[in-house]
Amino acid sequence: MTVIDINRMLGPLLYDEVASRDPEGLAAELDRLHIDSACVVHTHAVYGDPRDGNASLAAARGPRLRPVPVLIPGPLGTGDVPAGRLVRLCPGEHRWSLTGEHSLALAAELAGRRATVLLAWETVTAAEVRRFADARPTLRIVLTGTGYRSMRELAELMDVHEELSVDTSTLAGHLQVEWFAARYGARRVLFGTGAPVTDDAGPRYQLDTLDLPKSDTALIAGGNALRLLDEHP
Repeated sequence: MTVIDINRMLGPLLYDEVASRDPEGLAAELDRLHIDSACVVHTHAVYGDPRDGNASLAAARGPRLRPVPVLIPGPLGTGDVPAGRLVRLCPGEHRWSLTGEHSLALAAELAGRRATVLLAWETVTAAEVRRFADARPTLRIVLTGTGYRSMRELAELMDVHEELSVDTSTLAGHLQVEWFAARYGARRVLFGTGAPVTDDAGPRYQLDTLDLPKSDTALIAGGNALRLLDEHP
């Protein structure tokens, strides 16, 4: 079973000493938890200047670490959209509107490229996600950092938008991952940890103990990520 962490950070944190502050440390953490590879954003891109953070990802290229740029739309944004199938948007951290004109134009471009957007649930509202997804129904969006408090809003969104998925980083409730897989199909759930901001060992252990068919668990573990990255048949 291939295990790919769809939601991981590389780089230092101001408030904590983390092993994943450099590529070597992050690779060691992946080894410790038997994770084959990770899609990584740089902490500087999320909490500082995305242009600097995205440039720092150059050191992360390789078979284990898959760089994910952070994008900001508009004339004061990050500029041309780089090649690649996975990007992250941080409207809360960088103070721009997910439903603004420039953002919706970016959504159209990303949908045309068959890219997937990582979007942290805690930085947006359900209404913003709905309008963003409504604007480009074919745009693939993975909502990260959801949880039991968001179940009703998530269900309303996912019932309508088939290209919305969730990661497992904070789906820690009893049989919560199984509920999503049963209602929406395992293809709409992806293994992700959010580490080092959130715990990585818990989601990794959960992956090994899911009450699901092996084929569904394999999709969640890494098959879905490979599909979104266009690395799977």
